[in-house]
Amino acid sequence: MEIRRIEDNEKTGEFINREFTDYAVDCAVALNFEEFTFAAEDDGKIAGVITGRAYYNEVHIGDLIIGKDYRRAGVGSRLVSAVEDAFKDKGYEKIALTTFGFQAPEFYKKLGYELEFVREDKDPKLSKYFYLKRI
Repeated sequence: MEIRRIEDNEKTGEFINREFTDYAVDCAVALNFEEFTFAAEDDGKIAGVITGRAYYNEVHIGDLIIGKDYRRAGVGSRLVSAVEDAFKDKGYEKIALTTFGFQAPEFYKKLGYELEFVREDKDPKLSKYFYLKRI
């Protein structure tokens, strides 16, 4: 057996989806899997993007990226709200996410996310914050 780094491709994607699904079925757990991307656009220009996955009973926000010209203009709040609205009545119980100290811990707190844990780093900017919100 050889272990090697590869670029994501259709073959690995099919393997992951099949095995992820089969394992949930074997464990008698509803998979409820869905990937998502929402974009905020301003006259055809992307102002921000939020991505993630929903599975089992949880939605996980992976990335929230706001263009430099659109920061502090409500774009991030609107994107997070879009995710909350999209998944609130679909059988999911919570939304989870992580952010680093230099990114947006206070932003998520203002949106009603509860801090579950902080994994401290010697550089506080790189401390990782774990947030959760029940929906």
